[in-house]
Amino acid sequence: MLFFYCMENQKRYRAIAIDGVSSSGKSTMAKRLAETLGYTYIDTGAMYRAVTWYFLEHQVNIEDENEVSKALDKIFITFRMVDGKNVCFINGQNAEPYIRIMEVSDFVSLVAAISLVRKKMVSLQQEIGKSADVVMDGRDIGTVVFPEADVKIFVYSPARLRAERRWLEMKETNPDITVDEIENNLNMRDHIDSNREDSPLKRAEDAFFVDNTNLNVEEQYETALQIIKGKLS
Repeated sequence: MLFFYCMENQKRYRAIAIDGVSSSGKSTMAKRLAETLGYTYIDTGAMYRAVTWYFLEHQVNIEDENEVSKALDKIFITFRMVDGKNVCFINGQNAEPYIRIMEVSDFVSLVAAISLVRKKMVSLQQEIGKSADVVMDGRDIGTVVFPEADVKIFVYSPARLRAERRWLEMKETNPDITVDEIENNLNMRDHIDSNREDSPLKRAEDAFFVDNTNLNVEEQYETALQIIKGKLS
């Protein structure tokens, strides 16, 4: 098992890594698992979305390494509890109202593929893991961020099914969005995530594989919880 040590009290910390394809329900599952276990939940996807939103707002040329580096130096990402929810803040501003929009979704995989961005985010994620028991979900948690995590889970479901589920969540706030549009976005993101040079999306060799094609939210959660309990015991 992997344990992180805090120099002040020598407490041992555990890490649970949940990776998987875009919009596979891993964040919803990870949040609930963290609540059940009493661990800190870190939405690494929100971190990359926050950087993407900042880049779009400040018109950062992502092909200019110097410009990207300067922008990253100005970005400070934290998480705070707001009304019982772990909320992502960027430079002191609540980023949640902005980072879930389609424009950010269209560009987040391109930004996340930038080596400078990944290095900064991975470093921050690893620092968080040194001070608390954590459940983290993302693309490279079990392979790069915490390669020796106590428990690793990889979540998968087909793009069409993910698009249909996502459409149901988005149709009220974005009535013009179509399932095809969402599916195309997911396929694009999956392709970029899986083929980038720096820490691509892939299943760690020792990760438990959870195909949620025929699982509802509750069943997926229970499946993961039993995996974790069995591994930690």
